Amino acid sequence: MTETERAVDDAERAREHPGGTRWLAPRRLVRDELGVLLVLGLLIAAIGIPYPDFLDTGNLLSTAHNSVYISLMACGMVFALAMREVDLSVGGTYAMCLVVGALLVRDGMAPWLAVPVVLVTGAVLGVFNALVTTLLGLPSFIVTLGTLMLYRGIGLALADGKQITDLPLDDSFFTFAGGDPGGVPFALWVLLAVVAVLAVVLARTRFGARVRAIGSNPDAAAFSGIPVVRTRVQALALSGLTTACAAALALAFYGAGDPTLGQGYELQAIAACIIGGTPLAGGRGSVVGAVAGAMILSVVAAGLVFFEVPINWTSFATGGVILVAVAADSALRRTGRRRE
Repeated sequence: MTETERAVDDAERAREHPGGTRWLAPRRLVRDELGVLLVLGLLIAAIGIPYPDFLDTGNLLSTAHNSVYISLMACGMVFALAMREVDLSVGGTYAMCLVVGALLVRDGMAPWLAVPVVLVTGAVLGVFNALVTTLLGLPSFIVTLGTLMLYRGIGLALADGKQITDLPLDDSFFTFAGGDPGGVPFALWVLLAVVAVLAVVLARTRFGARVRAIGSNPDAAAFSGIPVVRTRVQALALSGLTTACAAALALAFYGAGDPTLGQGYELQAIAACIIGGTPLAGGRGSVVGAVAGAMILSVVAAGLVFFEVPINWTSFATGGVILVAVAADSALRRTGRRRE
């Protein structure tokens, strides 16, 4: 059975027997995410053994929190990559949504009410990417490369090139959503919820099956009646939505709207997805793996500080870890396929 046939079959079973594929989830999770989770654990151990302070709960939570924004972008990016689309605009979307939220709050809107507006803004930007890609018949790589600069430029213009401050930082949005309820950063709670929902969406729903089927073989998926255009719009809208969620959390944490934030985030989000087992060739993806990939990047950055590595070597070390993580994950997948 081909990947396309398997994805379509999954969709039909999810529709006809909602609980019929539940038993597959744990096995697939262990098989698909084992490599990247193993690399993450080894990295933490490699740093924690010579530097026990790295294993301090506060430091680990801080390291995990630093990865939240990339992780959320990667969660949405998985859906785009799994269907052979690429959303390079997430860095610009993040900056623009952050500025929009800050402006709304500064101009008198209640912060909690500004959050839905920010989320809708991100989804609309994602839909725009999909519509331009479809109407012009251009690769999403090219379209989102252009909208990356377009959205960032709009954000800079709206903010007049300056950081937006004078926000009501005593509001519960900033004290609670930007704080540590239960001793854990609020952003991490949100990330856990998003991962739980989107992992199920990708693996167990018709939408997720369509995404995988299109990524496996777009022509065969279209021939079988799968709505390719609609699925593309939904996938890129989801990418924009998760990016906007990251922007809302960043606004709560930083307490200001900086239009220069998010530079290079798009490449880090793609790297996190690839580390986590989502190939550029499409056909499959892993939300949990993408988040683990983002955590790896964050752990590497934190570890370099403990090892007192000069900042000029940061990119070199990060790139090396990406290659090692991808190689280890690929080797485990090949071993798993041979055993099957």
